[in-house]
Amino acid sequence: MKQGIRLFVCVLALFVLATSPLMAQMRRPMINSVVLDDFNDPSSQWMVRGSRFVNDDLLDWEWVRTWPEALHRTEPEGVTLRSLGVRGGFDRIGYNYLEIIPAQEDGNGELVPRAIPLPGTALSLDLWVWGSNRSYYVDVQLRDHRGIVHTLRMGDINFRGWENIFVDIPTWIPQAVTYVPQRRGLELVKLVLWTRPNERVNEFYVYLDELRVVTNLAEDYWDGEELGDPEAVERLWNEARGM
Repeated sequence: MKQGIRLFVCVLALFVLATSPLMAQMRRPMINSVVLDDFNDPSSQWMVRGSRFVNDDLLDWEWVRTWPEALHRTEPEGVTLRSLGVRGGFDRIGYNYLEIIPAQEDGNGELVPRAIPLPGTALSLDLWVWGSNRSYYVDVQLRDHRGIVHTLRMGDINFRGWENIFVDIPTWIPQAVTYVPQRRGLELVKLVLWTRPNERVNEFYVYLDELRVVTNLAEDYWDGEELGDPEAVERLWNEARGM
């Protein structure tokens, strides 16, 4: 009888909590898959750098008119589909790497690294890669709000043709803080293609397409939420000063 009373009390408490104004303010998760770069537009610039023994005569990257059929059987009307093609090679076998870095032009027209902000609270990343069955693998580097860069293994590319590789973003990488504003999004710094010492490193090609993030775009709602937005606060204070 006592157990039945305890169960009734617990159920009643959960019902009261679930229907309380506090719980009503909580937003449901909004899980979305967001394309960070589909590599169709060469104006979304990238750059490629090699490690010590890279063959500079082979190193190159272009936006090539090819794509995985799993994404698009044919080109949609009015759209030119491309992928980012990377050519490389090294003078010695070993743990060599190519850094594939989002870029932008500086004031002198030179390419410099940039970071890609990840929207919301990022849950996972995925990328389509064309491989030539060599024992290579791909890492991704993410920077948190403290400036710490985390390296995650996306996957091996010792397969033939196009495949989708992905990595879950572990919860120990911080994406929020306790004070307002709480959300602190991650930034994608670079992709890194590694070769293993037991694999040949003469001229090779790799193609990249459809870089995506699966993310939660919802946040908990609370009364006065807009006062945690630095842009909203600046606008309100400027209005108060009569600006």
